[in-house]
Amino acid sequence: MGGFFNFDRMITPTIIKIVFWLGLIVSVAIGLLLLIAGHSVGIRIAGLLYLILGPLFTRIYAEILIVIFKMHESLVSINRNTAHLGQAPSAPSSDLGPTPTA
Repeated sequence: MGGFFNFDRMITPTIIKIVFWLGLIVSVAIGLLLLIAGHSVGIRIAGLLYLILGPLFTRIYAEILIVIFKMHESLVSINRNTAHLGQAPSAPSSDLGPTPTA
């Protein structure tokens, strides 16, 4: 539960998948409604376009959002793996004997 309040783990990718499925259902429903109940050819063509392009654009939008969060996960991983590089170097070992002074 601490990860939830510290934003250590992202929950948005899971929500994006849910939003994708809802968007898919809505775009197909609108497309079918326009296709079946359309009173003119133009409205029926719009319904057909909704059926074809609606799911496609919904998928593209969801993928773009997921790519952004995957980039975030990769950057967090890189940060964790390189965190030790930003620390001050440890004192030199005395295996080589005394260091000369100028």
